[in-house]
Amino acid sequence: MLPYVYRVTKYDPSDRDGHGHYTGAEDTVSDHGQVEGAYLQAIEAFAADTGIERLTVREPHLPVPFVNFGLEPPMDGFGLDGLFPTGLDGFHDGADVSVGTAMDLVRVMLRGGGAWCRLEVEDTFTVHVGWDQYMYIGSSRPCEAAVARTRALGLFPERIDASPYDFEAEDEGPQRPADDEFWAQLRWSMAGTNARVLEEQSAYNLARWHRLTPDNIDTIRAGLAPRARLAIWPDLSSDIDAVLASLPAEGHVECVWQGRDGQMHSATADEDEFAELATRLSCASAAMILSMHADDRVPLLAAVLPDSDGVVRARWEIDPTPSTQQWAFLKTLHRGEIVTGRVTRIADFWVTFVDIGGFEAMINIPELSWRPFNHPSDVVAVGQEISAEILDVDVIRERVSLSLKALHEDPMPLLVELIGQTIVGRITKLVPFGVFVRIEQEENGFEGLVHNSELAEGRSDHQQLSVQVGDALPVKVLAIDPARRRITLSHRQAVSAGQEEPGA
Repeated sequence: MLPYVYRVTKYDPSDRDGHGHYTGAEDTVSDHGQVEGAYLQAIEAFAADTGIERLTVREPHLPVPFVNFGLEPPMDGFGLDGLFPTGLDGFHDGADVSVGTAMDLVRVMLRGGGAWCRLEVEDTFTVHVGWDQYMYIGSSRPCEAAVARTRALGLFPERIDASPYDFEAEDEGPQRPADDEFWAQLRWSMAGTNARVLEEQSAYNLARWHRLTPDNIDTIRAGLAPRARLAIWPDLSSDIDAVLASLPAEGHVECVWQGRDGQMHSATADEDEFAELATRLSCASAAMILSMHADDRVPLLAAVLPDSDGVVRARWEIDPTPSTQQWAFLKTLHRGEIVTGRVTRIADFWVTFVDIGGFEAMINIPELSWRPFNHPSDVVAVGQEISAEILDVDVIRERVSLSLKALHEDPMPLLVELIGQTIVGRITKLVPFGVFVRIEQEENGFEGLVHNSELAEGRSDHQQLSVQVGDALPVKVLAIDPARRRITLSHRQAVSAGQEEPGA
């Protein structure tokens, strides 16, 4: 907050009642003449005293639903025509304007045409125009000369603690930047889902619509207004009759459609205007209906364009979406971090899913255990609380990969000391090229391969040896490769060693 704030009005403070309400004869609209000019000259005086030559547009607004308030005659372009080289697109958060252009914006606000914004220089200067031509000027300096000049102009500057139009942050959701990561996720979504329509909002109540394709997305991105709020919606439907049939019995909706010329359009309507809306859609090639109720109006993705340095400075309140909430959560996770969660399900393809705080992460089969198992349920159970290490966080695909075995030491290297020893194990599996034998007593003990060539002298395979699953088989441990998860065994050498022992 700035240390020096003045309420500047044409209303004499002596003409207020005990409740602070003005009781004098001054009109609450602009006179388009001397008084209005006095307001503008007062701002120029304060700007000069503060050393300000340029200001920044913050939180630009246009009226809802694009109508005049009725206090003044309607103004073309809400009074903004000619103020910005790019038209209404130039009226965006962060727009840098001269003091002269700032005066033009103040004039528009004094005349109540509907366009409104805060004019600020961070930590230095502010100009806010309120209802009934109340104006608030803040400065980092006392501006004695400007105060005297304002009085000389016939206005009344009053020192106050703060402007009632100072920005107050609401309980904002996560401010996701529309950075390269966001656009990569959008491209991925376009390939796998129906995400195709981009809503670009550069000022409150001012939106442009774009229908995205893989070929035009880069061009559209390059043409977006600075600091715009973006929302991604499902694609339009070419079945116009079905779109019209989805209109509610009553209430306000927004209709977005594409004309046969490729141009995008939007309009708000209630039940009394649905017939007119249907007429307009007769020339549409595709359309969709969106609810005007915030709880029902949930886009697929939402973000805000950052400045060139990657920082989001627009003070939009992001539309709440599950994707944005997930993005904010995923940004708190890091590889190597240990998380605790509850097993929610084991998919048909054996991937195990774990709830780690409202987000379902996954454990792929190789990351469940160092030891062999027949099914994930041999290692974990649905409902079980487990701890696991984060292997990867994929914000684009909204995936988190976990490892349960990463929290445990690999027991296989401890078996290296068995190399050269002869042990008796149980056959667990018969395969065309040999048999697998468990070399540990426990149920999920490690298994090694006895190749057909190592079964017995003169025996080419296990069929000739007549062994079955569950049979005990003496084997010699020839090699253990922990990296490749391979244990090589020999029954033939185990038998040979046993035959040699009596004559030793």
